[in-house]
Amino acid sequence: MPTITDDYMRGRISQARNYTIIILRKTDKRSEPGMDAVMWEHAPRNMSLSADGLLPVVCPVSDESDVAGVGIFNPGPEETKRIMDGDPGVVAGLFNYEVHPCRGVPGSTLP
Repeated sequence: MPTITDDYMRGRISQARNYTIIILRKTDKRSEPGMDAVMWEHAPRNMSLSADGLLPVVCPVSDESDVAGVGIFNPGPEETKRIMDGDPGVVAGLFNYEVHPCRGVPGSTLP
């Protein structure tokens, strides 16, 4: 593991920028008839948001919890809420979500 100095940390922290994290949660409607079609609308919308640079990180969650996924948005919390309020899964009541402002250091990527 590399040694991280105080100067290195200060430099990295000074480069941090604002993002918005959403935590997408499943509702009881997920098991209702027709919800697979809603999921099919939700997924390509996420891909489109990603292609537009609005949603660079999308992480579906695959355990048995109520968390359906986590996403990191470039826009601020208010714009992210507007985007999420138009999500087909949110509109249909399949999901609800939490919005959290956060900061990230450039260069943080998924492998």
